[in-house]
Amino acid sequence: MKITQLVILFNYKKIALGILISLFLFILSIQTDSSMWIIFLRSFGCIIILNILASIAASYILYDKSGLYELNNLQEFVNWNKVENVVIIHASFDPLSEKMQKKYPDINFTVCDIFGNRHEHESGIEVSKKMFPPNPKEIRISPDNLPFENESQDIILAVTALHEILDHQKRVLFFKEAKRILKKGGLIIISEQFRDVTNFIFFNIGAFHFLSQKQWEESISPAEMEIIENMKITPFGNMLILKKN
Repeated sequence: MKITQLVILFNYKKIALGILISLFLFILSIQTDSSMWIIFLRSFGCIIILNILASIAASYILYDKSGLYELNNLQEFVNWNKVENVVIIHASFDPLSEKMQKKYPDINFTVCDIFGNRHEHESGIEVSKKMFPPNPKEIRISPDNLPFENESQDIILAVTALHEILDHQKRVLFFKEAKRILKKGGLIIISEQFRDVTNFIFFNIGAFHFLSQKQWEESISPAEMEIIENMKITPFGNMLILKKN
């Protein structure tokens, strides 16, 4: 439940607003004598509450139940015994690096926090850092200028982080930089929610927080990297695997 708790913490204002609107609608329904308006107001209030509950349930399924941060579904693509250097990219909270370092102690992991992401100034960030203490060797990066030598890394891991690169051109430059620092045959593994029908149903306007598949493809295409896999983690999340040929 840790990640779901953070999702609620980061979105508590929207959740509180939705609950207040629902209460207001129920109060209005008591004041009216029109059965049609009573049904409409109460139904609309119920829809808002159900949408809040649905988004929390979807977050739990994706972030806590699916093994999103375990990366156990990569056997077909990665032989971890042959991997030397891995970059882990996150956006102000890091549920991944500690698990990966314990699981693969012989791999050299470099943990990077995206500078200027939206989470930096949110009230819940201090709580998230208590839940997931920052890696002591963590560095802050600008996504359009990665501080690594050419062809020095085997894999770049970015789990629910790259959507925090808000500017399209910076995303394009990130993928070009990622290609530069990867060895031949190196991989970028990205896990994200897409702005699609399913996420609109469960997250409503919150789905605008994510990028569409087309936007991801337009960001990746200029780097001329091949998308070798686009797999569903749950109905709410996808994993893209890119390869440097």
